[in-house]
Amino acid sequence: MITREHLVRLRTHRNNIQRYRGLLETSLTDFERRFIEKRLSEEQLAIENLAAKIAAPLNTQSHPHGAQSSQPDLTSPS
Repeated sequence: MITREHLVRLRTHRNNIQRYRGLLETSLTDFERRFIEKRLSEEQLAIENLAAKIAAPLNTQSHPHGAQSSQPDLTSPS
């Protein structure tokens, strides 16, 4: 079940990803670029982990025989 907290966390991660992508479009030192790329990767992983956590109970409820549903792309702005 998706709770309000899940939605807030997903929105926060998505906003962070958009901000980091914007920063990568600017002039940065190599150190800054590596730092932002690392943070971007961490935010994307956080979204994937949260999406899997949300989808896990849905997969067992919706597909009792082991079939899996596809997960939506939660990194795209809506």
